[in-house]
Amino acid sequence: MQQNYEAYTSEDHKVWSLLYDEQMKILPSRAAKAYLKGIETTQFEREWIPKFTTINKELKALTGWQVYAVPGLIDNKPFFELLSQKQFPATTWLRTLAQLKYIEEPDMFHDVFGHVPLLSEPFFCQFLNGLSALALEHIDNPSAIELMARIYWYTIEFGLIKEDGEVKIYGAGILSSPGESVSCLEPTAIHLDFDVQLVLSTPYIKDTFQGQYFVVESYEQLSNSLKELKTLVEGYIAQGVEVKEGEPLSVLA
Repeated sequence: MQQNYEAYTSEDHKVWSLLYDEQMKILPSRAAKAYLKGIETTQFEREWIPKFTTINKELKALTGWQVYAVPGLIDNKPFFELLSQKQFPATTWLRTLAQLKYIEEPDMFHDVFGHVPLLSEPFFCQFLNGLSALALEHIDNPSAIELMARIYWYTIEFGLIKEDGEVKIYGAGILSSPGESVSCLEPTAIHLDFDVQLVLSTPYIKDTFQGQYFVVESYEQLSNSLKELKTLVEGYIAQGVEVKEGEPLSVLA
């Protein structure tokens, strides 16, 4: 499908502007440098919903990635297939004015504002691409896919990174949330060093702020973690470990 840009209404553009303004009051001192640079690279403007054609032209030159329009949430297989082809699935619908504070399903503001700027960071893209390739190797194994989901959740969606001695935000789920953009960096927030095995052992939370956040030293560390991730996931599969959403790891035999 294509982004039907002419179909966006004045209310749609107003919603984008309100959400954009709210986050850009918070993020300049809290977001990772690569994300803030990516905002400029992708030519986001507060007044207008971004055009996928413009975004793709800029990303193509930097990392080879593209934004791929989808109607909404898609199944695991097509999702990871797109990522493995350097295409990031993003919905084209936007919440209404009545839904400014909360929506159940991720909309274009989350997908585009939250995710797309970091598609300009090479090591981040390598991690995303490698993660999807590993997921496709085990796409018919529910436990393996749950493990992939945990890594994705605590990095791509809710990851933090150290920059110049400070902790910054790079996860899209935080970057697109005004509440969690603040709460995740509060002194009471639990920050843990990024550890692949610990992440795989940690169920994630969908309906409230996260109970803990994993902090990477660099995007290169993320990319380099793929080898360990592959070893652990394949080891769990060989041992008959069953992993279910919301539950800790359990061994069948």
